[in-house]
Amino acid sequence: MRILVVGAGAIGGYFGGRMLAAGRDVTFLVRPRRAAELADAGLVIKSPNGDVTLKNPPTVQADKLSEKFDAVLLSCKAFDLDDAIRSFAPAVGAQTSIVPLLNGMRHLDVLDRKFGQEHVLGGLCAIAVTLNEHREVVQLAPMQSLNFGERDGKMSDRVRAIAEMMASGQFGSVASEHVVQEMWEKWVFLASLAASTSLMRTSLGNILASPGGQDFVLGMLDECSAVATAEGYAPRAPFLERTRGMLTAEGSQLTASMFRDIKAGAPVEADHVIGDLIARGDAAKVPVPKLRIAYTHLKAYEKQRG
Repeated sequence: MRILVVGAGAIGGYFGGRMLAAGRDVTFLVRPRRAAELADAGLVIKSPNGDVTLKNPPTVQADKLSEKFDAVLLSCKAFDLDDAIRSFAPAVGAQTSIVPLLNGMRHLDVLDRKFGQEHVLGGLCAIAVTLNEHREVVQLAPMQSLNFGERDGKMSDRVRAIAEMMASGQFGSVASEHVVQEMWEKWVFLASLAASTSLMRTSLGNILASPGGQDFVLGMLDECSAVATAEGYAPRAPFLERTRGMLTAEGSQLTASMFRDIKAGAPVEADHVIGDLIARGDAAKVPVPKLRIAYTHLKAYEKQRG
């Protein structure tokens, strides 16, 4: 099976690199600058789960992409989705499966319109990973997982084939029969964390130590959960118990990547992660006042960025 990984940044570089290190047929679709970096230093992964350096990993640039691939692993930010689609579209053939790892759900509609729903699987990952100043992929904690599957819950032959390929990477891949439910639950957690830490501009622990902090964080979780429930994907009890525990852990240094992007002056996924939840809440007549405040804050930040 041939897999095209769109980008060789933190997430694509990590999961694609692990599969490449296991001997799988992986090619990275990259921009010229990243291609030069990989040709010079290789793809370097520094991780609690084991370091690896892959010399001259296979790469291709958009203007040279003509072959069809069996699977496309898509891990870009939501605001880069349109550009990513234009870059990898030539690789999508009649039998190609697209595995998107973006946050939220709106990207599924975009990919369905472009390629047809039959090409687009569900997918999500959980990993703390970044690129350091040397453009090396650095995993910040041992936790890692990648879930994917048919959105109708069936265990298809193509999912089994992708599962076999990903298993070799040893990064906790799971072929799931409940992937859309899992995507919604990740969205609920991520939006609660992102809205809280981005709005307050600090870690969960500092919010919780402030007057009204726990009520504020759990109120954000309640709003996100209510939207998911209205959409037919009520968060399951084990997820809620685990999430409440994470969001109320005393002294927690946990922040969302969206907050870290704000600190770095980088773009944020305000519309995809928070704005889309608000729109769905409005359609279902679910009140989301805390999410609205967070969204206004994020959009003001975007205006300030210019």
